[in-house]
Amino acid sequence: MKVLFVGAGPGDKELITLKGYKALKEADMVIWAGSLVNEALLEYCKADVEIHNSALMHMEEILTTCAKGVRAGKKVVRLHTGDFSIYGSLREQIEGLQALGIEYELIPGVSSFLGAASSLGVEYTVPEVSQSLIITRRGGRTPVPEKESLKAFAQHGTSMVIFLSSTYVDEVCKELIEGGYDGGTPAAIVFKATWQDEEIIRGTLMTLPALAKEKNIHKMSLIMVGDFLGHEFNPSKLYQKDFKHEYRT
Repeated sequence: MKVLFVGAGPGDKELITLKGYKALKEADMVIWAGSLVNEALLEYCKADVEIHNSALMHMEEILTTCAKGVRAGKKVVRLHTGDFSIYGSLREQIEGLQALGIEYELIPGVSSFLGAASSLGVEYTVPEVSQSLIITRRGGRTPVPEKESLKAFAQHGTSMVIFLSSTYVDEVCKELIEGGYDGGTPAAIVFKATWQDEEIIRGTLMTLPALAKEKNIHKMSLIMVGDFLGHEFNPSKLYQKDFKHEYRT
């Protein structure tokens, strides 16, 4: 027996992977991130499943609960929002389980930055506009290395998605402009991407703070910045009729 870490997807209950769905359906115990994961996902579980809300637990309690379930012969699922590889406290959990002699398996999920792009109908990597994506956050109670500051990353001028920072949208936009983005750079905030109460705000780095304040958006949101949100567009050469490759001559 082992603990199955499952990425719940960005919010919409149908955006969990098939493997993740099967894990939930068969689980005897689920420890879920109740402050972030859509509760509707628990509808996939058995009627007699044992449920624990990790929002009310500290790390030692989470690990102890997982270990207790596995040792009792239960199928244990640790249900994370989006994909646990991004700001999921994954490393400390698997290290903790290993220290307890508990095995684990990782079942990846669809991250919210992917769900948000689909909600906006955009592509992060527009040919000749941006071919890179920076995923980051602003420093807060959890610090960020100085070399990974928003100012430092802004020098690249590429597509950027900023997690866990919508409380500081004024400071975020200011730091990005100071770092090198033009104030007119397209920007957006997506609140609860793919949920039924999803909300989208579009603007620029100059206008976004006021728009966010007007809508009172301050949590569970992604800040998206870059010219990929603008109108400039170049078609991919891959699908042009005169572009030759091994499958099409």
